[in-house]
Amino acid sequence: MRKTISVLTGTLLFCTTLVGTAWADQTHPAVDGLKTKAAPFETKVEIQSTTQTTAPAVTEPAYEPTASTEKRIGINLASRILTVYEGNTRIAMYPVGVGQVATPSPTGNYSIQNMEVNPTWVDPDNKDTQVGSGPDNPLGYRWMGFNGTYGIHGTNRPESVGYYVSHGCIRMHEEDVEQVYDMVAVGTPVSVYYDRIVIDRDPDHTISYYIYPDGYGRQSLSVQTVKKALAGYGVEDFASPASIEAKINASDGQPSYVAKAYDLYVNGKKLAKRALGKDQIICIPAVAVATALKLDLHWSAQSGVLTSPYGTASGIVKSDVVYMDAADAYTLFHLEGMLTPDYLYEMHSVSPSQTAVVTISSQS
Repeated sequence: MRKTISVLTGTLLFCTTLVGTAWADQTHPAVDGLKTKAAPFETKVEIQSTTQTTAPAVTEPAYEPTASTEKRIGINLASRILTVYEGNTRIAMYPVGVGQVATPSPTGNYSIQNMEVNPTWVDPDNKDTQVGSGPDNPLGYRWMGFNGTYGIHGTNRPESVGYYVSHGCIRMHEEDVEQVYDMVAVGTPVSVYYDRIVIDRDPDHTISYYIYPDGYGRQSLSVQTVKKALAGYGVEDFASPASIEAKINASDGQPSYVAKAYDLYVNGKKLAKRALGKDQIICIPAVAVATALKLDLHWSAQSGVLTSPYGTASGIVKSDVVYMDAADAYTLFHLEGMLTPDYLYEMHSVSPSQTAVVTISSQS
């Protein structure tokens, strides 16, 4: 779902709860000088890398594969996206408004503590001023408290969703918060973290990545940081330093396609490097395959040709790593390969391989 969001010019909300009643500051003189645009809501997944930050931040914890149907919520303050999971499956994603720079949303691992339909808003500066359920209520029609006075709620300022605008609570469009409310219960885990790098793996193993602006000024990024994040998916070689540098400079929250990544098996043994699909071919790491086969391999940087005892094939250099077209695997290695329905790339010898030592030379 994509939403068009206009710029908020000056109204801020604050929310808290006390004995089932919600409070909020209805107005504030100005946004805290933050000019960051609303988060582009084009992304489909929310997978976090582990990165260093200059202020306390929490990366969403890794969850082991499980058949659990337990719901949980992940909120990335950098991307301003809330994701609902069922077990390890992402079932819904929504844009959110989060805390402004002066009053950031708290990072950490929490759980939903209380839930309320049609909450009452109480002005914290004047407790006699209250707003009941209705279109003027700054909390909208749903409240889910997850950390003391902080909660996930609707808003009567839908144009603020996607920005750093609140006193720490998480704002949602009304139709979105009502959907989330119906999905969860008291006790549902809530993880709030700050990660500018978001990596997307589609069902067909297409890997893309996003870099968001540093709204809180917490997380500086380098090419090496992004490379490390992409390495978790085995595609770091296919993202050039120049393209990553440009992506960091843009920090636009838009997707950059890298490659399709497949776990690579040679004669039943899983290799550390992966087979990567791009530009209508599947590239396999030549040295890693030769090493697994204990086969002589010579690389000529000058001619761009790989030579084995069986034949020659063109090499494909990505970040100083030599790949080759999987279609040339028989010529070079006497291997045949296939992509399985579960996206593994399996290669098997079709003739006895020789035992030798891998040698790599930069000479022709």
